[in-house]
Amino acid sequence: MSEVKISAEPRTEFGKGGARRTRRAGKVPAVLYGHGEAPRHIALPAREFAAAIRHGGKNQIFNIEITGGGTALALPKAIQRDPIKDIYEHVDLLIVRRGEKVTVEIPVHLTGEAARDTLVMVENTTLAVLADATKLPEFVEVSIAGLEAGSHVTAGDVQMPAGAELAADAETIVAVVSAAPTAEALEGETGEAAPTEAAEAGEAEAAEATPEPADA
Repeated sequence: MSEVKISAEPRTEFGKGGARRTRRAGKVPAVLYGHGEAPRHIALPAREFAAAIRHGGKNQIFNIEITGGGTALALPKAIQRDPIKDIYEHVDLLIVRRGEKVTVEIPVHLTGEAARDTLVMVENTTLAVLADATKLPEFVEVSIAGLEAGSHVTAGDVQMPAGAELAADAETIVAVVSAAPTAEALEGETGEAAPTEAAEAGEAEAAEATPEPADA
């Protein structure tokens, strides 16, 4: 994954009020920390940050140029986003070094098709991997080609990209293949339930209690 250069400004206002003013100015409040350095409060350009995350995902590496404060290589550690307003509210950035290995969650991409009349259920959409901070894979591929009902894929079955190691438990279930429900089963789920014995008995009692019409 390529690095994205982005500018940043030191933040002097803190708290909710300061964060709101930062966002109104078109910037994202952020904290830069790691490697024993004191946390630094900075503001990132919101549009550039959002574009980088859309392109590279949450594991995008940033080469941050801080006004009056040098540069830093950093990886997003926690991102707070408002899904309704579609804005980033705050970002925690972890300082990394070139050649340093870090553990990150990588998206899982399924490839191929399972056998006919089967249903594939994804149990985990990401896997933890250990890789060079500046060479993080964008995703891992998991093949389900030809798998029959009753099969499953574990994290240990997944081939890791070059330079990456599995950090998750090898027994972690990634995907499960089961038999697709039959048309009869689906009709049974949506159809009316058969009357119970108690209901049938109640109907019979009601019929017996109904008086017969008198002869004319």
